[in-house]
Amino acid sequence: MNTPEDQPNPDEALAHARAAREQMAAALDEDQELEADEPVGWQPIWKRPRKPKSKAAKKAELRKQRKRLQEAAKRRLAARNSRRPRSRNRIGNAAARRDARALSRVRHSNAWLW
Repeated sequence: MNTPEDQPNPDEALAHARAAREQMAAALDEDQELEADEPVGWQPIWKRPRKPKSKAAKKAELRKQRKRLQEAAKRRLAARNSRRPRSRNRIGNAAARRDARALSRVRHSNAWLW
């Protein structure tokens, strides 16, 4: 168990923290201020200055994006067609297809029609 002599005084700890706060603030301010000609060290990407792209670079990027999207559309189309194969000589008319389906149901049912 800790005796009261071993425990630090809260008032002393608070005074010590307040004194250290000024030193910490001064140290942080030193790092934040940069001279104009001073080289900048590593910075996260969201803090780096933006470099505008040239027109050619923008167009090249858009070309690559368009090509990527077109290839993805082709893949999606091929995947959709492979999942639903249909014969070439199927009935093209939707109404005729529905009629054929209804007739098929009647034919295959065991209900007696008089």
